[in-house]
Amino acid sequence: MTIRPILLSTALASVLVLAGCSSFGGGNASPGALAPALSARMDQPNATLDSVQAINLINAYRATNNMPPLTADAGLNGTAQALANQYAQTNNAPTKPQALVQMKLSAGYSTFAETFSGWRNNAADAVALTAQATKAGVAVAYNPSSSFGTYWVLVIGN
Repeated sequence: MTIRPILLSTALASVLVLAGCSSFGGGNASPGALAPALSARMDQPNATLDSVQAINLINAYRATNNMPPLTADAGLNGTAQALANQYAQTNNAPTKPQALVQMKLSAGYSTFAETFSGWRNNAADAVALTAQATKAGVAVAYNPSSSFGTYWVLVIGN
């Protein structure tokens, strides 16, 4: 019967797809594991985001779409932090500064890995992750008395 080879090849393809999906992260972790910084909880006081690892995860996604990597930029990190702080204090989405190519916002996710998954799995956000640009900055702000707690901003520019 031909069903068994079809089922076997479907199962193998599924395993390969799942392995590929879990391979983002990089670093010295075991293959398929996320860098620990990407799953660090930011919904607590004094939490610090590793923006380089966050941008590395975005770059891994960009590579799967044949896009060049973004360079982590201190100036754009500052812009992202100012916007994230504003977002966390006002609970209103900030307006994208004109000089930016793209800006992505998110609120309520505890980790960058969760935030990135939300962006990657939303068609409009996924397109923005592959924007024609050269630099990026990312930041998070925490406000325990706000509606969502954590507020994320990714800014992409040249």
